[in-house]
Amino acid sequence: MKITIKEKLEEIASKDVKIAIGLMSGTSADGVSAVLVKLKGNWINTKFKIIEYETYPYSSGIRKRIFELFNPKTSTVDKICIMNFILGKIFAEAAIRIANKAGISIKEIDFIASHGQTIYHIPKIIGINGYESKSTLQIGEPSVIASETGVITIADFRPKDIAVGGDGAPISAYADYIIFRSENVSRAIQNIGGIANVTYIPKKASINDIMAFDTGPGNMIIDAIVNYVTKGKLRYDINGEIAAKGKVNNELLEGLMKNPYLKRKPPKTTGREEFGEHYAMKVIEKAKELEISNEDLIATVTMFTAKSIALSYKEFLPEIPNEIIIGGGGAYNKTLMKMLREELKESKILVHEDFGIPSQAKEPLIMTILGNEVIHLHFNNIPNATGAKRKVIMGKVIFP
Repeated sequence: MKITIKEKLEEIASKDVKIAIGLMSGTSADGVSAVLVKLKGNWINTKFKIIEYETYPYSSGIRKRIFELFNPKTSTVDKICIMNFILGKIFAEAAIRIANKAGISIKEIDFIASHGQTIYHIPKIIGINGYESKSTLQIGEPSVIASETGVITIADFRPKDIAVGGDGAPISAYADYIIFRSENVSRAIQNIGGIANVTYIPKKASINDIMAFDTGPGNMIIDAIVNYVTKGKLRYDINGEIAAKGKVNNELLEGLMKNPYLKRKPPKTTGREEFGEHYAMKVIEKAKELEISNEDLIATVTMFTAKSIALSYKEFLPEIPNEIIIGGGGAYNKTLMKMLREELKESKILVHEDFGIPSQAKEPLIMTILGNEVIHLHFNNIPNATGAKRKVIMGKVIFP
C-alpha cells in the first residue's frame, strides 16, 4: 500500500528517536562539515545527542572552482550548473562517510539536512521589468544527495524566508534559541565563519524576543589576506599566530571601521559580495600605501573583526549580554579571542565546547534542527531576525 508524502513525514516525526545527518559548507568554503545526531521531539522540546562529526575538506581543485563562482568576472552559468551537481555528489559522499564513521548504516538515517554551498546572496531588493525581489543561491543539488544516499533530504532553506519578505539570513537564530535559551542569563551566540553573525537571546526570552543579524566580516578578510601574503601556502592564520606577531595600525583600522555596513540597522545580512576578495585587495593596496608589514596588516584586520562585533553589540543590542558564546573557525583563532575579551570585558566569553558542542559541529547541527522542524511541519524561521513577514517552514523535501 502506497503512503502519501505527508504520511511518510508523520511516520518519521512519530519516532521516539530520529537519526539525522547535517551537512554544511560556509562562506569560507573550506569543505563539508558533517554531523550525525540523534534527535528527540521538536520545537522547545527538542533534545539532541551528537554521535559523530567531521569536516571533509574540499580538494584544492574543487575549492578553486567554487571561488571562481563567487566572482562575477569568472563565474558563468555553465560552471554553476555543473558544480551544483558535482557538489551534490561531494555532499552525498560526506553523508555516507559520517555514517560509516559513526558505525551506522546509511539505511538507518531518517533524514539528511543540507545547507549547500552559498554562491551568491543578494539581501537587497532588485527590480527587473516591474518585478522586485531579494535573492540567494546555494548549490549542492539535494536531488543528487537523496539519490546517492537513498535518504530523504531536506535542503534549500533560505529561499522560503526570502519569498515572504525576509533576507534569508541569519537562519541559525531558530536553532540558537532551541539550544541556548536560559532563564538566568542573557546570551549572544556569536558565530565567526567567513562572515560573523550574532543571535541575541535575553534571559527568559520567548521566540519573539530574539534578535539576530550579521555583524560584519568574520574570517573572510583575514583568510584572503593570509592567502595573498603567503602566496597560497596558508589558507588562514593558524591559531592567530601571524596576527600575534603584529601590531594594529590605527590609521588603517579607523578607515575599516567607517564601512557603512557597520552602521546599518538590523535586520541585516552581508556576505562575500561586500567583504570578499575584492574588498581584501583594497585593504592590501591601502596597507601598501601606508607601508604596513604583513604581520601588522593581519593583526589589523583581525582587530577589525573583533571591533566590528563589539560595535554591533553596543549599537544594536538592548544590553551587553552576560555571556557570549563563540563558534565557527574564529573560535580557534587565539589572537581574535584575546581581542574580543579585551573589547567586551563586561561579558563572560565562552565557546561552544563549554556546552558540549564542538565548534565545527555547530552549523551542521543547526541544519538538523531546522530539518527536524520540517519533518514536524513546524515553522523554523524567526521574522524578527530576517525581516520576514511571517513564520514559515523553510526547506524543500526531496525523496530518494
